[in-house]
Amino acid sequence: MWYVLIMNGTTTLTMGDRGRLVIPAGTRERFGLTTGTPVVLVETDQGLVLMTREQLLKRVRSDLQGHDLVGSLLADRRREAEREAA
Repeated sequence: MWYVLIMNGTTTLTMGDRGRLVIPAGTRERFGLTTGTPVVLVETDQGLVLMTREQLLKRVRSDLQGHDLVGSLLADRRREAEREAA
């Protein structure tokens, strides 16, 4: 689940040739972005979000915390098996 975030700063970028975006030096420094740092562009209902792989992984783990995905899958499979057996 994606949430609306209050941004600390907003930077306007202009699309360059071949779809390239230049992230300002100050922003790169604050977030530790160096040449070769993998970033992920996530499409949401509200727009695009650019984050590092580590930021995305942290976000996904946070969103899934407290959810028993394996337990939910097993319960779904049991219900499906019971319906098929009936």
